[in-house]
Amino acid sequence: MRKFLAAAIASAYLAFSPGVQAQTPPNVLVVGQIAEPKALDPQAVTAVNDFRILMNIYDGLVRYKDGTLEVEPALAESWTISDDGTAYTFKLREGVTFHDGTPFDAAAVKFNFDRMLKEDHPFHDTGPFPLAFFFSSVEEVVVDDPTTVTFKLNAPYAPFLSNLAYPTGLIVSPSAVEANGKDFGRHPVGTGAYKFAEWDANTKVVAVRNDDYWDGTPELEAIIFRPITDANTRIAEMLSGGLDVMVEVPPDSLQQFKSDDNFEVLEQAGPHVWFLILNAKEAPFNNKAARQAANYAINKTALVENILQGTADVAAGPTPPAFAWAYNEGLEPYPYDPEKAKELLKDAGYDGEEITFYVTEGGSGMLDPIAMGTAIQADLQAVGMNVKIETYEWNTFLGKVNPGLEGKAAMAEMAWMTNDPDTLPFLALRTEAFPDKGGFNSGYYSNPKVDDLLDKARQVTDQAERAKLYQEMQTIVQEDAPWVFVANWKQNAVTKSSVGDFKLQPSFFLMLQDVKKPN
Repeated sequence: MRKFLAAAIASAYLAFSPGVQAQTPPNVLVVGQIAEPKALDPQAVTAVNDFRILMNIYDGLVRYKDGTLEVEPALAESWTISDDGTAYTFKLREGVTFHDGTPFDAAAVKFNFDRMLKEDHPFHDTGPFPLAFFFSSVEEVVVDDPTTVTFKLNAPYAPFLSNLAYPTGLIVSPSAVEANGKDFGRHPVGTGAYKFAEWDANTKVVAVRNDDYWDGTPELEAIIFRPITDANTRIAEMLSGGLDVMVEVPPDSLQQFKSDDNFEVLEQAGPHVWFLILNAKEAPFNNKAARQAANYAINKTALVENILQGTADVAAGPTPPAFAWAYNEGLEPYPYDPEKAKELLKDAGYDGEEITFYVTEGGSGMLDPIAMGTAIQADLQAVGMNVKIETYEWNTFLGKVNPGLEGKAAMAEMAWMTNDPDTLPFLALRTEAFPDKGGFNSGYYSNPKVDDLLDKARQVTDQAERAKLYQEMQTIVQEDAPWVFVANWKQNAVTKSSVGDFKLQPSFFLMLQDVKKPN
């Protein structure tokens, strides 16, 4: 039935026929995404582009409260935490079923986390699970009874609940994993407001309404997620009526949509940082002076004001200011100082050798990556660096960057949108997060003091004490300059004016359960 409905929706949608005036079908929301999803297994992917789909197909034990990064109940009705902070017991919502009709219960929760965390689990090979780091403190998941589950941790872990609300904590159907094995990511089954119906590669992902959703039946009949990598094509589709919603509007087009009564533009600050990964293992960036030189050489204010047209602020360090309680207000961005950059390059012994710079065509939070990459190349060349750009499609780009830059490139663009001040530095700046250890420290930065601060911050439950640790970490990382700190983005989206109750979230996810589209 779901496949029939998906086919009917797709046939009603004329936007896929070149030259035909596009119209979206009644009560079906068509969302213009920035790239093809990599997979629809929430525990196997890392990109916000994929998460925007997944959050509507699955639920977690907890979720972020509307408009915040505060945690509230979802599949778990309530929870208790032991006095020593090492045991979290969740009381599960009763009567919930997965889209395949199988029951959601404590055994399903245990299956999900054991699949990620235990190498001897029979379905661990359905990974890899790149963000399993989020739950590295989990020692055991215990089924107390069908509606009660306890997570036993090896130490107190302050970000635990926040990480459960992240897409890596979404709960998948064990039966569907067992039936589909490594292909589960093409056949997703959750408990969410919408059921997966169809994935037509590079064209659309269709999800249809879950009439039995535990949190109320959604208004929309279905959602079509369309991957449109080229920003100009995405804009043209929005203007012609082929899309109801478009995420990550290029700065050049924002004013055009703002001045048109047929559209509504939404903007929302959130925890985002756009940066350049510098390969600290190989010359020239194995020298701190060269890394600092890159930070001085790049005119970040020009990038933000001219290319991004004020849709972002210059970044001062690795932690986004959206995490106000943990942000180090005392840090100032590296100023634009080409002469200082030249001096530092000389001190570093850089002799003009060619360096490779990986640039992506697009991707989650990457803003205007080709234009930004070209401007960065020009700034570096102006101080004597011989920079060669290699440009790749987003998923290909991730396949080159995430395994590490050693032997391939000196630098690469990157952007992260995160849920907690722990997440990005823990996964991308610790020594134990090198790619060969399963992390995202693709530039091989290592500082034992930073490692120690991050480990301590995870175990401190007092927020003020955590803040001091994160702020000290930011000071050290800014000085070490493992990245070029470029921008903190204010996310945006545009909708048709007829779309109701659409909101942007500080998590950067799309929560479409309450969206309306009058016929």
